[in-house]
Amino acid sequence: MISRFAAELGTATLTAGLGLAAVVGALEFGIGWGDAGPEPGAFPFYIGLLIIAASLGTVVQSIVGRQELRSVFLGREQARRVASFFIPMVVFVVVARLLGLYVAAALYLTFVMWVQGKYRLIISAASGVAAAIAFYLVLEVAFQVPLLKGPLEAALGLY
Repeated sequence: MISRFAAELGTATLTAGLGLAAVVGALEFGIGWGDAGPEPGAFPFYIGLLIIAASLGTVVQSIVGRQELRSVFLGREQARRVASFFIPMVVFVVVARLLGLYVAAALYLTFVMWVQGKYRLIISAASGVAAAIAFYLVLEVAFQVPLLKGPLEAALGLY
């Protein structure tokens, strides 16, 4: 069980970290004023500072209103539902790195439709393969945007 207070602090910490990453990254490009105007890192730098400030504001607000944030944010059943979505996404990323994006998309859609959507396996598999083929035709052929491919695409000569 995760309390709403812990969720607020966790989210504030995460967003502050993202803001800090933006600030540090922006410093590499310069944040001052050059001959042609502001240097490339100026806008991201100030946006990063704004994100950090908002995150600190959330922390202060959470600490001040801690008593009102005692309710449960994520119970056991909700955590199970989140995991049922998150774990297949992590597996999708790993499979995409190993077998390519199109194979991973076909497998992911097949699994999610079959297990979570309760569709028949044959319908799920046909939909997953059809979607992967459609992605390939639209992205690779029509728009000529090369995406991560794996051994199956190489074997089919689609590399």
